[in-house]
Amino acid sequence: MQEQEKFFNRLVEQYGKALYWHVRTIVGSHEDADDLMQEIFIKVWKALPAFRGDSDPFTWLWRIATNEAISHLRKARVRAVLSFSRLDAEAERVSDPDPYFDGDEAMRRLRKAIAALPDKQRLVFSMRYWQDLSYEQISEITGTSVGALKASYHHAYEKIKNLLSE
Repeated sequence: MQEQEKFFNRLVEQYGKALYWHVRTIVGSHEDADDLMQEIFIKVWKALPAFRGDSDPFTWLWRIATNEAISHLRKARVRAVLSFSRLDAEAERVSDPDPYFDGDEAMRRLRKAIAALPDKQRLVFSMRYWQDLSYEQISEITGTSVGALKASYHHAYEKIKNLLSE
């Protein structure tokens, strides 16, 4: 048990900050990302005994975090539909400045354009553009082929370019 605890603490120390920003780029808001980080690390702790080290800890963590973030977005979308609120309002909310983000207007417009993308395109764009992950790493994390990821990134890039030129 002590080895498991040491390994867990090392994971949190080594990847915690980068993992937070990965989740934050997917869900958009600090509050949601902060809540999800707690849930993610609980899942990681529970799954740790089954982790055999066959995959890179980075890839394993990112897959858990990505799945949790996407699940969160799906639940939020269902809640939005049930409460008849518009998804545009959600995109506006997550892209507006908050105390943890002090970017300028251009960055706010970029974040708003990214938030308006479909989930899969937003995920691929964020992982490739912001985190500079290779298509191969993203493929391992998402279980999607490299070709499909390249197509998703291209479509996301074109949509963002069009939104920013409006």
